[in-house]
Amino acid sequence: MRRTLQGILLTAAFVMVVVPLLFRDWSPNQPSPMPHAASNERLPGQEAVYKQKIVQNDVAATEKLSRAQTVADIRRYLSNGEFTVPEMKRLMTVHPEMRLLEWTDGNKKHATESATVPAALWKASAPYWEAGRQAIRHGKSYTSPLFADQGKSYYVMAHASASPSHSGLISLISSEVIQSVERHQRRNMRLIPYPAEGRYRVESVVPNTLKDTTVRKGEDNGNASHYSVDEVVVKFRTPLTDAQLLQLRKSLDLIVVRQTRRQTYVFRSKKHKTEELIAYFNSEWNPIYAEPHYLYLTNELPEEPASEGTIVPNDTLYSEYQWNLPQIATESGWSVSKGSDDIVVAVIDTGVQADHPDLQGRLVEGVNIVDPSSPPEDDVGHGTHVAGIISASVNNREGVAGMTWYTKIMPIKALDSTGAGSTYSVAEGVLWAVDHGADVINMSLGNYAQAEFLHDALKYAYDHGVVLVAASGNDNTDRPGFPAAYPEVLAVAATDPDKSRAEYSNYGDYIDIAAPGTSIPSTYPGSRYAALSGTSMACPHVAALASLVRAVNPQLNNEEVMDVLRRTARDLGPEGKDDDFGYGEIDVKSALQSVSGASASLQLYPTQVRRQLERLNSQ
Repeated sequence: MRRTLQGILLTAAFVMVVVPLLFRDWSPNQPSPMPHAASNERLPGQEAVYKQKIVQNDVAATEKLSRAQTVADIRRYLSNGEFTVPEMKRLMTVHPEMRLLEWTDGNKKHATESATVPAALWKASAPYWEAGRQAIRHGKSYTSPLFADQGKSYYVMAHASASPSHSGLISLISSEVIQSVERHQRRNMRLIPYPAEGRYRVESVVPNTLKDTTVRKGEDNGNASHYSVDEVVVKFRTPLTDAQLLQLRKSLDLIVVRQTRRQTYVFRSKKHKTEELIAYFNSEWNPIYAEPHYLYLTNELPEEPASEGTIVPNDTLYSEYQWNLPQIATESGWSVSKGSDDIVVAVIDTGVQADHPDLQGRLVEGVNIVDPSSPPEDDVGHGTHVAGIISASVNNREGVAGMTWYTKIMPIKALDSTGAGSTYSVAEGVLWAVDHGADVINMSLGNYAQAEFLHDALKYAYDHGVVLVAASGNDNTDRPGFPAAYPEVLAVAATDPDKSRAEYSNYGDYIDIAAPGTSIPSTYPGSRYAALSGTSMACPHVAALASLVRAVNPQLNNEEVMDVLRRTARDLGPEGKDDDFGYGEIDVKSALQSVSGASASLQLYPTQVRRQLERLNSQ
C-alpha cells in the first residue's frame, strides 16, 4: 500500500447525463423526415440533418401545445364573464408566462394587469397588440406569430368573450418553454457535444477503456464515454476500517466522496489521476472492482371514432396531439385495467414538478440524491415529462392523458440542473427506490460504459422483484448502451408514428422491446406541456405498461412481467426478435388481456402450469 503511484491514471466518475427531448408536430400519416435506409449504415451528415429536423418539428409542436393550452385556460376564465383586476392577478399567478393582460372592448381599456414589461418589449409587441384589439372590436380572436426581444420570444393572443358587447382579453405571453425545449433537444439528440469537456472534470474515452478520444461534434457521442478524471469507484471485499481509511487519505490525498452499505467507495484525489488510482487499488487491495466514475446521457391524429371497448379521454390535448397511446392500443387496454394506486413507478431522473396541475395526487414520497436537503423538484424538464407519460391525470379536462389512471410516481432526483448525475447518484436512487417500495423503476438515461457499481444496485433491485426499464439511447448505433444492456433490464427502442424504428434510436441484439418515442406530448415544468422525442420518451411507455400488468396480476414476479411484455408485443420488422425492435412494439390490450382471467396462467406460463398439474397427479 505504500508504493508510489507513478504512471497510474484517474478513475472516471460515472455520471449520467439527462437530455430532455422535445415534442414534434408529426401526424401518423406524415412521412419520416429522412427515408429509412435499407440498412443501419449512416451516411456522413445524414443523421445530423435528420435530428435537426426532429428538433425543428418538436419546437413547432411544443409551440402548438403551448398556444392550445393557453387558449383553453383563457376560455375557461372568459366563461365566468367580465374580467376584473383580481381575476387577472389570479390568472397571472397560475400562468406566470403571461406578462401583460388587458380587458378591452377594442377601443377602451377597462382593466389591466402587468408584470414588469420593458419599454423595448412593449414596442416590439405593439403592432400585434393593436391587431388583437381590432379582432376584439369585431368579436373575433387573434394570435400573433412569435417575435423576439432581447433574445427571448413572445406572442400575443386576443380572445373575444361570448357576450354581445364585443369585449375580450388580450395577453402578452412568454414562450420560454419553447426555447427551453430547443436547448434541451439539441443536447438530447446529440447535435452538440454533451456533456462539454471540462464539466465535472470530464474526460472523453473510448467506451469501456481509458483510451482518450475527442468529441468535436454531436455524432461523436455514439462512440464515447465520459468520466471524472480525479475520482475512482472501488468495491472492497470487506468494509474498510477507520485506520485503513485514514492511511488512504494521507498516502493518496484522498477524500471519500460517497460510501454505500456494500463496502463501495467513491474516492477523489488531489494528487492522482483515475488510471493511477485504479492500478494502485487493483495491485494493492485486490478489490472486487475498481473503475472510473462515468457520465451517462439521457436518451422525448385526427380524432377517429371510438371502437367498441375503447375509452377516449377528454383531456384538452389528447385527441389532437397524443398519437402515441392509440398506436399501442391503450384506449382498448383501459377496458381491462386502468391501473392501481398500490403500484409505484420510481422515475430516476431530474426530479418532477410537484405542483403540476396534471400530476396532482399522483406523486408519493421521493428523494433528492443530488441535494438531500431539498425536495426532488425538476430544474431541467426531463423528469416531469417522463412522469407525465406514465401518470398524468386522465379524463380531467386538463392537458394530456398518462398511460395509467392510478399508478403513483416516486420522483428520485439523481441528475442535476445540467441533466448530469454520477454513478453513485443513480445507483443510490435505485437502492432508495427499492427500499421504499417501488414496483417498477424507469431510467431514461444511459451511456456506453459498464459500471459494476451501478450493476450491483440493479441486481439488488432485480433480486427484490422490481421491474427495471431503461432507454437504449439516441445515437443510432448498435453499441450496447447501459444500463439498458444489462440482462436484468428491459432495453427500450423508439418507434415513429409509421411504426418504423426512429432513426435516432439505438439498436442491437440487446433490445427487448420498442415503444413510441417521437414527438410525445407530456407535462413540463412551469405547469406547461411540451413535445419531446427520444428513447427517453419510449422508455416510460414500457414502465407504465409494466405497472398496468402488475395491477392486473400482482402475483407475477418481475421476470414474468417482462416476459408478458415481450410475448404480447406486436412484431415489427423481420419475423421474430430483431435488432431494431426486439420482440416488437408494446401492445397494451394484448398484454393486459393475457394476464387477466382464469386462463392467463395457461396461456403464458405453460411450463409452470404443467409442473403444477404433474405434482397434483402424483399425489
